[in-house]
This record gives sequence, structure tokens and C-alpha cells, in this order.
Amino acid sequence: MRRPQQLDAVDGGTNAILTRGYQQEMLEESLNKNIIIALDTGSGKTHIAILRIKIELDREPNKISWFLAPTVALCEQQKKAIQAHLPTPVGLISGALEPNQWKDANLWSKVLRDHRVMVSTPQVLLDALRHGYILLGRDISLLVFDEAHHAVDNHPYNRIMQEFYFDLPARPQSALAPTSSSSENVDHQYLRPMALGLTASPIYGGNVVKAFETIESNLNCVIRAPRQNREELAKFVHRPSFRHALYSPPDSLNPQFSTNLAALDYLLSTMDIEKDPQVISLRKQLSNLTKGTAEYQRLDQKLSAVILKESSFTHKGLRDFARSAGEICEDLGSWAADWYVWEVYEHAKRAANPFANIISTWRDTEKAYLLSLLNTLVLSPVSYHPDDILEECSDKVRVLTQCLISEKTDTEANDESYSGLIFVQRRDTVLALSHVLSHHPATSASFRVGCLLGSSDSMHRHSFLDITRHLLRDLQRETLDDFREGEKNVIVSTSVAEEGIDIQACGSVIRWDPPANMASWAQSRGRARRKRSTYTGLFPNGGHQQHDVAKWIKLEAEMVALYNDPSRDQILEQEDEDVPDDPEDDLKFQVESTGALLTLHSAVAHLNHFCAVIPNTSHADNRPIYDIDPPDLPEGWHSFENRSRSSLQRYTGPYGCRVTLPKLLPVPFQHFEVERKYPNKTSAYRHVAFVAYRALYHAGLLNENLLPLTSVVEPGLEEEVKELLKEVEQRAGMANVSIQMDPWVAGGSDVWFRSSIAFGNLNPISLLTQSNTMSLVGADGPVLYRPGHPPVQAVVQNTRQINLSSLDLVEAQAYTRRLFWTINGARMQWNNFDFSYLFLPGAGPATGTDVWAERRAWNFEKVSAAGKEDQGDIIANAQAFGEKYNFPDSINVVFRQSGFGRPFKFLRWRSEPLSELEEERLLLFYRGMKDIEITYPLLVVEPYPARTNLLIPTLPPDPNVLVSPKIIFNLIPALSSIALVSPEEIEYAFLLPSFLRSTAMALTVDSFRTNLLAQTPLYGLPTQLLTVALTAPVSQERVNYQRLETLGDTVLKLVCGIQLLAEYPLWHEGYLTRKKDHSVSNARLAKEDIARGLFAWIIRDRMLGKKWVPSYLSVKGKVPESESKPEQNKNRQPLSTKVLADVVESLIGAAYLHGGIDLGYECAKFFDLGLKWQPLPERLASMLLRVEKHENVPPQLAYVEAIIGYNFNHKLLLVEALTHSSYEQDLRTMSYERLEFLGDSVLDMVVTDYLYHAPGKNYSPGHMHLRKSAVVNAHILAFICLNSSLEVSAGMPQYSAEEGIVISQAVDTIHLWQCLLHSSPGILMDQKHTFRRFEDRRVEITEALERGDAFPWAALTRLQAPKFFSDMVESLIGAVYLDSSGDFEVIRGVLRKLGTLTILERIVRDGIDILHPVSRLSVWASKYGRELEYKYNKEKGNISCTIKLDGKEEIQVTEIYRGHASQEEVKYMAAEEIIQRFKLREPDVIFAMNTKAKEKKKQRVSRLSFVVQ
Repeated sequence: MRRPQQLDAVDGGTNAILTRGYQQEMLEESLNKNIIIALDTGSGKTHIAILRIKIELDREPNKISWFLAPTVALCEQQKKAIQAHLPTPVGLISGALEPNQWKDANLWSKVLRDHRVMVSTPQVLLDALRHGYILLGRDISLLVFDEAHHAVDNHPYNRIMQEFYFDLPARPQSALAPTSSSSENVDHQYLRPMALGLTASPIYGGNVVKAFETIESNLNCVIRAPRQNREELAKFVHRPSFRHALYSPPDSLNPQFSTNLAALDYLLSTMDIEKDPQVISLRKQLSNLTKGTAEYQRLDQKLSAVILKESSFTHKGLRDFARSAGEICEDLGSWAADWYVWEVYEHAKRAANPFANIISTWRDTEKAYLLSLLNTLVLSPVSYHPDDILEECSDKVRVLTQCLISEKTDTEANDESYSGLIFVQRRDTVLALSHVLSHHPATSASFRVGCLLGSSDSMHRHSFLDITRHLLRDLQRETLDDFREGEKNVIVSTSVAEEGIDIQACGSVIRWDPPANMASWAQSRGRARRKRSTYTGLFPNGGHQQHDVAKWIKLEAEMVALYNDPSRDQILEQEDEDVPDDPEDDLKFQVESTGALLTLHSAVAHLNHFCAVIPNTSHADNRPIYDIDPPDLPEGWHSFENRSRSSLQRYTGPYGCRVTLPKLLPVPFQHFEVERKYPNKTSAYRHVAFVAYRALYHAGLLNENLLPLTSVVEPGLEEEVKELLKEVEQRAGMANVSIQMDPWVAGGSDVWFRSSIAFGNLNPISLLTQSNTMSLVGADGPVLYRPGHPPVQAVVQNTRQINLSSLDLVEAQAYTRRLFWTINGARMQWNNFDFSYLFLPGAGPATGTDVWAERRAWNFEKVSAAGKEDQGDIIANAQAFGEKYNFPDSINVVFRQSGFGRPFKFLRWRSEPLSELEEERLLLFYRGMKDIEITYPLLVVEPYPARTNLLIPTLPPDPNVLVSPKIIFNLIPALSSIALVSPEEIEYAFLLPSFLRSTAMALTVDSFRTNLLAQTPLYGLPTQLLTVALTAPVSQERVNYQRLETLGDTVLKLVCGIQLLAEYPLWHEGYLTRKKDHSVSNARLAKEDIARGLFAWIIRDRMLGKKWVPSYLSVKGKVPESESKPEQNKNRQPLSTKVLADVVESLIGAAYLHGGIDLGYECAKFFDLGLKWQPLPERLASMLLRVEKHENVPPQLAYVEAIIGYNFNHKLLLVEALTHSSYEQDLRTMSYERLEFLGDSVLDMVVTDYLYHAPGKNYSPGHMHLRKSAVVNAHILAFICLNSSLEVSAGMPQYSAEEGIVISQAVDTIHLWQCLLHSSPGILMDQKHTFRRFEDRRVEITEALERGDAFPWAALTRLQAPKFFSDMVESLIGAVYLDSSGDFEVIRGVLRKLGTLTILERIVRDGIDILHPVSRLSVWASKYGRELEYKYNKEKGNISCTIKLDGKEEIQVTEIYRGHASQEEVKYMAAEEIIQRFKLREPDVIFAMNTKAKEKKKQRVSRLSFVVQ
């Protein structure tokens, strides 16, 4: 015997696997050939697989190993085991893990790149192979099949092998050796991976030889069990001792009687299928259809089938209910049946309540009918008296209780705790049996019973018996945890516990029902694997089940003998045996670029998935509809007098089929069919699905992986966007791009330009720049708003190129320094003359001397003598200056110290002595200085107004705000200094920074126009408009791009939508929306911004008043102090991705303002956005050319045209706008979703344009959004739809004695919503109920819209209108826009006729409060620090909303519960009542600022100042 070895990868680790001899034997054999390891449960098959994977990882470092398990639970269990023992990334994928995320090829590439081992359910791998995400030969070196006996028929195990494995070349024998990769140069690309199967029972039963051949052929493996180490295996595998217990079967002559079941059976006998709501609805629908159409034939077949099989929800459900109760009565006894019927009855009554939502799939009509039947039942709850339970339980229950007690007694005699599993076939029996054992007098005290039903018993989904899910009290996980911890010692389970769940070894397994097959027998037996364990079967006296078990025992012996037979080796080791071809496997379609494969077996699932991801509308079923040819039943069978089954002739083929896809698809792709030539219905279904799916691929509706285009157009998944994020988003939401361009730099040129600048009455001053400035005269010049002064407009003229001499340059540099040093010297360097711009007084260099030149000369001589030349001749000591010039009053600027700190405005000299208080304050002002001597005269000064951007107008004083008194200071002259500059130069010093800011912005815009817009239609955009479009909010300028961005965003979505509609005529609305969202996303726009370098012209630097410094040529890229960070590169500057995108949209908005929608299109085209661009008129014309001429149109079209005030040139557009996706008549058109997609953008465009231009409003983006939301939301659009109608004459001839035959004067009202084309009873019900609610609230809503002060949000919400009402309005707008070739005046006319524009105009004109009540309440609570809480309570068919403020209940509103809409309704109503009670309706509440902080700021007065009386 071999010595035990440990897994090398984890030697010495706590998780090392100790391999037994038989495990090593199986491992070594798996290295040389594909094998299926057949070992009992608990023998360590998974350990062998982990060892095999470890070796494969070393042998094939560039491929992965894939572990397959049939259930999610088993996948999770095996993933943990592999991860615990292998030091390598192990991935887990299952359909339960957000399956939509696995539709991205890039995600699969990352998985293959980052993991060496993958664990998944087989369907996941099969789908990935079919879509070409994974190539079996290229990517996978080892396949492990857990529970390998499943690999038969159409199980995914078998499909993987048949569709992908056998087409690959076989591995050469030399490539199988463990060291082959190092000893031989074998190309492992695109070879079959190795295969390893694991099973406890390789077959289900029958002929052992044939079964072995099937599974071995399917998996290309040989079934193996240990031969050399059988004795060792026997030490570790403890097979239970088999026992059987006999019970007396029910007496057919004297069966158990259940009173509750009898009542249920009587109800069934009285039911009439013709009264079922489904039959009534189908008959009504059929009467409205045209005989001979496909829809009529389909509905006719459905009605006949429902009547024939009595398969309606209620009839089939109650029949199934009675059958389950009958089986329980026969199997467990009448007590269990009575309990089961009572429990299901009680739960069903609660679920059938029309206001309950326990089972969301039950329709209201089904609930009402079911409840009416249940209410006729007279049932009784069971008695829990021990005698009653004993008397009314079956003999089988008696035998089971005896077995349990006996097994428990034997186990405890060996000092072990008892744990047992009872396997039951039917889920309802599990529930009943566990309840019986929990209350049976013989077991209730000794056994703690739990249930396991599995997670998906799909046969009960969407059926009446789905209600039994609610009888289960504990979750599966909770039950298993309790069983492991001993809280429960018995579990009653369906087959879910046979395999796939990590359940501890039990001492006792009991089969309540005999196993269905050999595999079930072996699997359930494997759960009893303690040393002293038992496996007990319950068998009826005289039954055949014992014979079946004996047969399985014999088969198992044959099976073991067969896979231990050495003579099989030579035969089975032959590679590449021909696998018999299945005729159904012949038809395949493969995409060459990806390897994605479409087969007959996958076509139906693929087509179902394609339809499932199409955006669904209410009351529309997007699932494909298959019509078999010929039909199963004769047409009209449901109306035959003789409807017996015997009258039907059996048809056995051949068959054809027609599949109908959703109306959201173009007409050519709504129907596909195959001729009648296939042997069975399944084959016909598969072939027509194959034909349809292949056609969808060729039409461009699928990607190269044969998947819907979701991942192709969805941002975040597309590789293009991922690259964009790398390029743009260096950190979350930020992009690191070069700083804003310097408008003063002219490429190093020595050329100078001279301009004359004038500010009001000041003498002109000359500006010298190396950038050519523009002349600004009249209204073009910037207006400067200096506090305390009237506005002054700058004039720039006489700009010309000059030759600047060195003497002029030196003079200009000195003069420029003097102008700026006075106010900004603290942040300047005295000897740095390298200014980006220069100034000279008058029209040329200063000549002669004046009084201030003389004073500066005096000061220069004085400071030079003292060696203090750091501030030159500009700053002089105030005491020395006063003594020299006899304390003149011509001083302008005073500094507290020697030329640094805040400048003050000189008021006067003060000779009168200070009061004691004034002297105390003055000394406090100079605190920190020693030996302060107060000398007279003193300087009396006041602060200058805060230096700000003078381009921004000052706000007029608020009469309601107390003005702070003027602050006056006294300064000691000896400690102070003055600026030796003229009053005019001081004025320039204050005005020039803002003027230079304006000039820099103008130069930036001019540079942008020259460099980016030359040779484009956008070159002529006005400078003022471009300036606004390029100015970011962070600049804090008077205007910025936000309003233009809001407008441009709307324009962009419209023009992109039109391009996509025309470019992709076959795309449904879902594809269009995703592609548009991708094209206009911030990430995409930011990429286009960066690609063109647009970011360099975005004006985002800020004019910082107190910290302003002049621009220097030698210091490029200087970031304003408020934005700079030490760690940043000085040539890099953070800029948000949103700003990059916003500027693109603002430029589009500017283009639209200047040149209408056509110039807006040109601007969008300039940025490309990954679309194919054609002028809008051409796009609209191409779409109109595709509209068919159709004469046979519904008569209600004329009514709709009259209601909206527009006559269509292309009537089929109107048909499309009114066609719901549920409509089954073929009018040669799609449903309305594409037109709704267009209409949504058109409506936004009209409303946004109106709000942007609203006279006298200048709405901010937030205000525009609020008002737009009020008139384009689904609630108001539904109201408009419900409120739009037409009165038509409906007079009928009547006889009058006086006048004879006369026409009565009668009028009918045709409502717009009635003109919707649909085939859904649900829509009819929704229309009826919604219109009733509309009539109840019409007056209230109309009054609020026409005369109220607040928008009626709550009342509109209470309409609870389904989405198709608002969809109608938007699709009609889209149809009118297209039919009128994009005429917005026509659209405005339609919107005025419908009332939308009227509502909007009143909102703007009268300042209607449009803030949503919930938002208003939230803003108010946040502003005043109140804790706001909403509490909901559903009770007795009602729902209430309680609002609490600071924990105190303030108000409660209650309404009838009708689903989620009712919850929103009561929330809005409660919020509205709170607002009215607390009088919170203030027009500007949403924009409220923190007034407390503002008040504190206004009240702040320096403690060092005093007020001059």
C-alpha cells in the first residue's frame, strides 16, 4: 500500500490534505486518462479533484481548471473546499450572481486572466461557450464534473461535451504525462481539455453495460474505482446496514375520511369552467378579433385548450390542491389531510384578498373568483388532542414513529446523539409529515423536526399551490444550521438533501417513499455514513418496491464488478471513438470572429433572453409566441356541442411553427415561420427559434457574441468607456489635465501692441501687450462696479502694433510696478519687472515732473541713504512725510506699518487729543509694541471696501437688514506709512485688475475661436456668448455656462436621438436609449473635450480680490492661491469630468441660441460622440421614406387628429403612435416606443427653450429643472391624456308625434385614451379605474392648475395612472415632430391644444409653487435641524403614512392600499398636510441659505475699532 502523501502546495499548513492510498491511486490514473471516479459519499472524491487541479495548475500555467457542479449550493460548498487547500485565486459564477453582469466579453477576459480555478453551474459555462466568451480548447485545461451521472440527454454537462468538446483535436498521448510540458514541446493550444468525473452512482438504473457506455461516451471518460486499495477504502467508507419496515397499505374498501377534503371535493364537483374569469375574458377577447387572423387562431386555440384541460388558474389550482390533499390523506391519514386543507385554505383566503399582495402574480379577477369559491367552503381546524391524532394517522405513520423511536434508542445506547433524515418525494407531504411528527404524541417530545424543500421547485411557481411556500416557517439555511448544532435532530426533506447540500453525516436515513432510481438510492444512502448507521425503507405489505430495491442492489454489484474489470481497459482507452450524431445537432451557426455558437438546443433559450431584455411596458408580454402548425384543436372547438376528448383525432406529425416576437421590433422581424416537416413539436419550436435568432444577428440586433446589444452600448461595460476612464478619471470623478491657457502669451514673440484705455472721466492710460487685444467701444467694453462709486465702462481703442524701445520698456515696467505695488505689493517682488502686460500714462511715456514725482524723488534719496531700497520710492514714513510737507491733506493710501498689510483710505489729520477710551483702544491696536508714544497729529483713516471682482454688480442695500456703522481708525504717523502715488493712479490700481480679468477672458475666447472653430460653422458665434459658454461656475464670474449647459444638454439629446432613430431603424427603444445615454454621458463628452484640447480654454481660474497679483511672463502656470495645493505639479490642475462635459453641452447651447437647432446640430457634430452624422432634415426625410402607405387605418385616427389639432400626412405614423405592444392586429407598424423615445426629447426641447427665454426670469438651472419637471412628469402627462377629448354628434332617428321622424340631438365624448390600440384586458381595466379616479379629481386638479398657488402634486399622484397614459402623449408628440419634418411651431401648436403650454405659461407668469411637497418638507427639516421620519402601516386593506418630527407624531393619512402607488400617494398627501399646517410654502425655500451664519457675519465688528460720532 502506498504511503499517505500531502498536497505539496500546502505542506505544513493547517489545511493540508492527507491523501489515502485509494485516493492516490485514483489521482495517478486521472493524470493519464479521462476517468469518472465512482466512490461512495464521504470517501473523499473532492479531495482527489483538488489534488488533480493542483497538478494541472503546474502543468498548464496558461490555462484554467473548471469545476462544474449541478446546483448553486454545491458550487458554493466546493468552492470553499478548493479555496481552503489551493493557494490560488478561485472564482465562483452562478446564475444567482446577477446574471446580466456576465454578458460582457471584457469581464470574462478579466476572469480568465485573474483566476486559475473557476467553479460554476454547467449552464454558466455552456452559455459562455455558446457566446464565444470562452474557447474550450484555448482557455481550459481540465474539466471536473461533480455528480457526473447527470451527463445524459440534454443536461448541460452533455451539451458542453457534444457542442464543444468533441470538435477539438484529441490530446496526443505524450501530452498526458505529468511532466510532458517540460519534456516535450507539445502545442497545447486548442486541444481537448482533460476531464474528470465524480459520482457515487454512475447510472440511474437499467442495463448496466449500456448505461456505462452512454455516460463514458458522453464524457469521453472511463469509469474507475480503486482496485489496489480496496481494503483501505472499506476502512473509511461505512455503508449503513439496510433495514426495511412493512406497513399496511390503506384499505381501498374502507379509506380514511377527511371532512375538509370531502368539502373541497364537493366544491370541485359544482364548479363550471365557463364561469372562470379566464374563460370569460378569452371569449370576450375572441369576439373583438377578426376571424382568420393569426391572433384569432391563437386565442381560439388557447380558449379551447383551457376548456379541454380545465387548466385555468383557479380550476387547475383547486384540482391540484384536492389531489395533494388526497395523497396526504391516503399516505398520512385524515388528520394530516384535514390540517393541510385548513392551512392552505386560510393562506389562500388571505392571498385572494384584493388588497393583499402575498402572491404578486395572482390577478385581481382570479383573486375575486377564487375568494367567491373559497367562501362557500365549510371547513374546520384540526384537533390537537393526542387521541385524535393517533386515531386519524395512517399505519405508515405508526411504523415511521416506531422506526424513529427504535433508531434513537439504539443510537443513545451507544452514547451517541441521534440525527436522522427522512426522504419524501412530494413537497406537500414534507410539510404535512413534519407537522404530524411535531405533534404526534409518540414523537413530539423526543424529536425536533425541520423541513427542507429546496429553493426552486418551479412546478409550483405562478400556480395556486405556490401558496404552500408560505407554510414553511424556517429558511433552508436556518434549518441546516439548527441540524448541525443539534437544535433539530430530524429533517424531513425532498430530494434536495440527496446531493448538493452540505449536510453532516447522519446515523439514520429513512425513505418514506422508495427511491425513484438507482442514483437516488445511492445518493440518499450515502447520507447515512456514520460507523453504526442504518438505512431504512418503508414498504407496503405485498408491494413491488422491495423487489425494486433488490434489483438495485443487484445492479450495484454488477456496476462495481464492471468498473473493476481490468479487461475493459484496452477497449475504453481508444481515443476519438465516433460519437453517434444526433440529427438535432446538425444545424449550427457560428460567428467566426468570436466563436459564438447557435445550436438548435440553445436557440429557444437565446430567443427568450433576447425578448426578455427588451424594455417591457405595462400589460405587454414580450415573450415569443409559438403557434404550432397544424393547431392542436379544431378551430371553434370550444363552441362545439360535443366537446368530448374522444371526438379529437390524434395527430402525430409532421409539424411546422410560426413564432411572433414583440411589436417593439420592426415589422420584418415580428414573425418567422418554418414549414410543416419536423417530426415533433419540440423540433419545430427549435427550428423556428433558430431561424429567428440567426435573422436577428444578421440584422445587427445581436452582437458578435450572439447576445443583445446591452453590453455594446451601455457605458461602463464598453471597452471604449473603460479606456476613457483611464484617460480622464485619474481619481474618482477627476481628470488631471493641463492648466488653463495663458491669454497673455504670444508664443515668445517680441512684437508689442498698444491700446488706449479710458475709464470714465479718468485720463486715458496705455496698455502694452504681446497679444493683440480687441477694440471695445460703446456697449462692448466691460462695466466695472466699484463699491461707493457709480459704474464705469472701460473703452479700449486705437490698438496698433508698435516698436517698443528699451527706454520705453523700462519706463513702462516701472510705471506698471508703481500702479500695482500700492495695493498688491505684499504679494509682489520689487525687482521682478517681467509683467505679462505693461502700462504707461497718457498716450506715451511720462514726461516732466509733477508733485508726486518730486515727493518720490525726496523719498528715494532718504531711503537710499538709510539702505532701505526694498520698496523703492513709493512708500514713505507718514511722520517724516508730514514734517517735510507740513502734513498735507493730499494723501491717498495709508498703511498701518511700513508698506505692508491692509491699505486704508486717508480721511484727515487729527490734532485734538484722544479721550481716555479712544487712547485705550489705540494702545490696544498697537499691542505687542513697546514704548508706544502718541504724537499729534494722528492719522484718521477708514478701510477700503473689500477688493472683489468689479465685473460683478454690487447688490443694492437691503432695507430690511441693519447696516453696520462705518468703522474709523486712528493711527500713529511715526508707525505708519503712506503711498506716494496720485489719486488717479490709485483709481487705476483698483480698476485695472478687473479690467485685466475681462481682457484675459476676451483673449481666451478669441484664442479658442481661432484655434478650434476656424473653418467650422461655429466660427461666427458671438464673443459674449462664447465667453459665457466657456466660463465655469468655479470662476465665480457674473455669468457662467450653467444655463447654457442646461439648454445644450436638451439640444444634444434631441439631435443624438434623431441620428440614432434614423441610423438604426431596426433598433427598439431599449437599444436606442442605451446608445444615446452612452453617447451623451459625461465620460463620453469629457473624452471628446480632452481629444480636442478644449479644456485649456475653459475659464475656471478665480478673480481673488485681496489675493490678486499681476501676471508674470516668467511664472507660467501659477495657480490661484485658493486652488493650489503643494503636492500638485504646477503645470497640472484638477478638473472634474463633469466640467469637461458641461462645457461641451454649453457650447451646443450657445450654438442653438445663435443659429437654432441646425447650428446646435453642427456643434454636436463637431464633437463627433461616436455617431454617424447627417443634417437633421436629411435624417427626418430618410425616416419618413420608410413609412409605408397604408389605407386600412383605424377610424379613431380622425378623432385623435381633431383632439391634438394636427392632420397627419403619413397616417401610419399616427397608427404607430397609438399602438401598444400588446396589440395583436397587424397594421404593418411597430408599437409606439420608438416615437415615445423621440417625443420625450422633443417635449423637453420645447419646454426648456421656453423656460430659458422666459421674459424677466433668467431662471437658474435648478429653477428650470423644477419647472420642467412639473410639466413633463408622467403624472401631468397622464392628466393631459385623460383630459383630452372630442365631442362628436351621435344623433339617432326618433319618431315624434308632432314632427314625425327627427334626428335626436345627442353628443358622444371621445377621449384620447380610448384611442389606444391594444389587445389587453388589463389595459381596459386600468383605463376604466384610472378614468374613474380622474373624474373624481378633475375639478380639484383643474382648479389648482388654473387658479391655485401651488402645483397639485399630491392630487396628480392620486390618479395612479399607469405609464401608458403618459406614453401616448409623448409618442404623439414624436409622431407630429417627424410628420411635420421637425417643425417646432407645429409642436407648440399641438402642446397648446393639449394644454401643456398653457400650464407652463401660468407656472412662469404667476410664480406657481412647483416644489414637490416631499422635497419642501425635507428642505425645511434640514434647514431648521428637525428630524423627519415617515412610517407606513398596512392593515385591513388600508395603508397609512405617519410623519414624525423629532420623534413626535404630527399627522397620519390613510387610504385604501392598491400597491406601491398607494404608498407614494399617502406620503405625498401627508407631506402636503404638514406643509399647510406649518405654513411652509415659501417660494424660495429650496434655495434658502444658512441665514444664521450670514447674520453672525454681518454682526461681526472688530473689537479694536470705534465709531466716530
